Amino acid sequence: MGSSTPFEEAVESLADTLRVHVSEPTARRQTQKWGAAYVGVQEEEVKRIEQELPLAPIGPDKMLLSVDGAMVPLVGGEWAEVKTVVLGKIDEPVWESEEWKVHASELTYFSRLMEAEDFDRAALGETHRRGVETAAQVVAVTDGAVWEQGFIDYHREDAARVLDFAHAAGYVAQAGNAVWGDGTATTKEWLSKQLHTLKHEGPADVLSELRTLAQDHPELPTLNESLAYLEKREAQMQYPVCLVQGWPMGSGAIESGNKVVVEARLRGAGMHWARSNVNPMVALRNALCSDRWTEACAQILTHQHLQKLQMRQLRRERHLAEQTTAHATTATLPCTPLAELTVQPPVSQPDSLPDARASDASDSTTPREPWRPGPDHPWRHSPIGKARYRSRSHAPLAKN
Repeated sequence: MGSSTPFEEAVESLADTLRVHVSEPTARRQTQKWGAAYVGVQEEEVKRIEQELPLAPIGPDKMLLSVDGAMVPLVGGEWAEVKTVVLGKIDEPVWESEEWKVHASELTYFSRLMEAEDFDRAALGETHRRGVETAAQVVAVTDGAVWEQGFIDYHREDAARVLDFAHAAGYVAQAGNAVWGDGTATTKEWLSKQLHTLKHEGPADVLSELRTLAQDHPELPTLNESLAYLEKREAQMQYPVCLVQGWPMGSGAIESGNKVVVEARLRGAGMHWARSNVNPMVALRNALCSDRWTEACAQILTHQHLQKLQMRQLRRERHLAEQTTAHATTATLPCTPLAELTVQPPVSQPDSLPDARASDASDSTTPREPWRPGPDHPWRHSPIGKARYRSRSHAPLAKN
């Protein structure tokens, strides 16, 4: 629930459906804990593939590979890009809205907040599981970003690369708007003709038209920008080949993936994420949106159990090491030969402590008489003291 809805709503849903009451911090902490465990599971899978080089499962005849990024808000007002790759099986073309369209099914997602080079390696587990390297044909539809081409090179260098038709159309429209104005009838008519040519005849005539406009209007730098972008990606705009081969020409799968997987949960009103919490959350979102939640839960529980066993083993090894060190220290203490040992006679102790009031010169065997005050002592002149003194004398008091 925490991976599908905000934590406040997850707590309410848990109480309504299961009658289980937890606090929002508990829901947040447990969700992030499970997400971090799933990230660990996928990282271990990447290491296993790199070390063992297992054979990949057999992929489909036509596979879609599309990659893109979506921005998410971080704590402190910063924004960062979460990269996502979507993999799926390309279905047969269908006739929709008076044209042939190609869709993909069995879509799965992998997302991470990291640099492009690290993302290439981190996605190895997902691409291996889906059989990207063994698929008969892989079609990579992207928006033409440089880092996306590097991702394709890493996982399937021979993939057929297609520039998203909507992106190409946007740059063509940008050139027309610069010359005839945004939204004018002339622009619309010119743009419709150019896009039809681009889709059914290829980019050659469209690029030639843009070069002519750039020469006729040197004062418009937008024309040169649009022309440079499209010329660099001419090989990815072979849309007539896509129509013949039954390849998709749009990146709708990855764009919807950005919205459903990333933005729907991480770009809510008032949300700001700590950078360390983004990957655990998107990992759970990948499992949820790829219909692999049951499989992911089993892997997470196994991972957590193994972690507990490892921690217990580490504590046991640390305890044994401390005991071994203590025994080694005792064994290395210097030992005195038995012949050198001497026995000291015990020191006798007095039976009783001397009286502090006794004189050093007095004989302890002489009996001591009761102490009596002197003749001039003030006690003798007090009525009470005189009476007590007389009562102790041997002569009785005379009666008057």
